[in-house]
Amino acid sequence: MQTNSDAREKRPVISVIIPAYNERDTIASTIALIRGVDIDKEIIVVDDGSTDGTREILQTLAGSDLTVILQPQNAGKGSAIRAGIPQAQGDIIIIQDADAEYDPGEYPKLIAPILAGKTDVVYGSRFLMEDEKGRRLRWPEGMAFPNWFINRLLAGMANLLYGAKITDEATCYKVFRAEILKAIPLVCTRFEFCPEVTAKIRRRKIPILEVPITYRGRTSQQGKKINWRDGVEAIWTLLKYRFGE
Repeated sequence: MQTNSDAREKRPVISVIIPAYNERDTIASTIALIRGVDIDKEIIVVDDGSTDGTREILQTLAGSDLTVILQPQNAGKGSAIRAGIPQAQGDIIIIQDADAEYDPGEYPKLIAPILAGKTDVVYGSRFLMEDEKGRRLRWPEGMAFPNWFINRLLAGMANLLYGAKITDEATCYKVFRAEILKAIPLVCTRFEFCPEVTAKIRRRKIPILEVPITYRGRTSQQGKKINWRDGVEAIWTLLKYRFGE
């Protein structure tokens, strides 16, 4: 029999949505890291038409905590995330890339502000660091100058156009109270998920709280897929939702 005390102490389920495309080298280790985090959770992997063996690896990782959705063909990161959102059963949704750039061990500090009732949306900032001097900006490890520049530009645009008050608009680690994210009508297909969700969150006057995170960037040779065209699309997306639609 569950007591009132038990109900209060029960942690909410965290739904981790992982859009994956040709990530055979990192998908298993990423899921292992997530499974090692001491949080009541479910993992939803949306394989976006992988052709490199990622799907076959996912078949070996079966477990009651893992749901795998197979997209019939590659449609983009945004499409994969949109496919995963309706499947999420948790109270909080976290977006997790399938690569090795972000550390799932930081989930507890990412969800803490939501659990404490301080906010409904948290972004993990690669540009913030926290030490004895307080919060300061830094250059994220492994981030090339073109990526640094477009990231700073996108954050600046989000602040100017939407009053977001953030340092990292394009971070993978976006964390939402589930009902908030599920209520947003997303239409993104590729990497414009980030600017679209940021724009639509802020148009609803929902504040975004940032938490410093660690980050280890990878190169295109190591499998990084975003490119300059996605930067242009992100700029257009921020402008489009500010002055149109």
